[in-house]
Amino acid sequence: MAAQVRDEDSDDGMDEFMEKFKTHKYKNAFSESNWEEEFDKVPMFMKSAPVEIDPVKHPDLACLQSIIHDDDRPPEEQAKSLKDEGNEYFKEKNYQKAIVSYTAGLKKNADDSELNAILYTNRAAAHFYLGNMRSALNDATAAQKLKPGHIKAIIRGAQCCMELRNYADALQWCDEGLRVQPTDKKLQELRATADKQKRAAERDARKAKAKEKKQQNERGVLLAAIKERGIKLLKPERSQHRDSDSEDEDRESMTELSLDGLCSQEATGAQVYLDEQGTLHWPVLFLYPEHRQTDFISAFCENSSFIDHLAVMFGEELPPWDTDRKYQPPNLQVFFEDHEKGDLYEEDLDSTLLHVLQRPG
Repeated sequence: MAAQVRDEDSDDGMDEFMEKFKTHKYKNAFSESNWEEEFDKVPMFMKSAPVEIDPVKHPDLACLQSIIHDDDRPPEEQAKSLKDEGNEYFKEKNYQKAIVSYTAGLKKNADDSELNAILYTNRAAAHFYLGNMRSALNDATAAQKLKPGHIKAIIRGAQCCMELRNYADALQWCDEGLRVQPTDKKLQELRATADKQKRAAERDARKAKAKEKKQQNERGVLLAAIKERGIKLLKPERSQHRDSDSEDEDRESMTELSLDGLCSQEATGAQVYLDEQGTLHWPVLFLYPEHRQTDFISAFCENSSFIDHLAVMFGEELPPWDTDRKYQPPNLQVFFEDHEKGDLYEEDLDSTLLHVLQRPG
């Protein structure tokens, strides 16, 4: 499984390496008889470095030495070495270090467009597995420009667009690749998936648009019903001290007002609504300052009186916080607070909610 994934995600020599790895056993493993000798050839474990470094006997040391004098080599050779280094990190799934190596290779500004296309493609693969889809897509695009028809870059670009849910662009990538290789199964599968997801996304978008339009119509009807009843809505940001023209402005913009101030959607999901009979139902909060308690009615019918609800709330079973048993319907008084002046006004218990809402304060 791992070999198959690597075979698809690396470029230039890595395919051949993985195919060979699947069919040939590793022959250079240390044995019990020579492990000390072999360890002494590894730079990290050497007891002492040789005076003269033979690339045949000490290839790792020769490699380190070449890195020290790297600037003496042509940019193409340096870039190729960094590409190979990145490939090794990629095989180890160390994608971050692979990106560093590929980036360093690109900074060498080699004149070999084929090599640079491979560096971009491989870096795109590393970004892809780190979840950096935008960066991966940018690299795939750069590789495609350097090497038009580069199938691995095209496949990576299509995969990135799929992850970004940009199905239209994914289809364009797939179509471009299929013009180069019409029988490529990976591209055929990606295209079929992209087309299916694109159709589903368009269908969901149409549903969402229809739902939004319906909700807007419902809100318009609701606001019109509130306006017809002479109930004045105040925007939360409005100052309490307004000029004489403010009421006219309220009436003119009534249909544009938000209902956010008329609901407790975040807390309970309740909000003012108009039923099929054309009756308004409001969320209403009762405060009991004496005991720091509250009651919440999610759908208080505009035609119901306060006593209708209080008789139920304080009926046979009184609340546990009323230890003195004082909160009985005959003893209760209801007040509402004027929004602008802050004054409290007592309301008759037989009054309906609509009657209170229509009052100026």
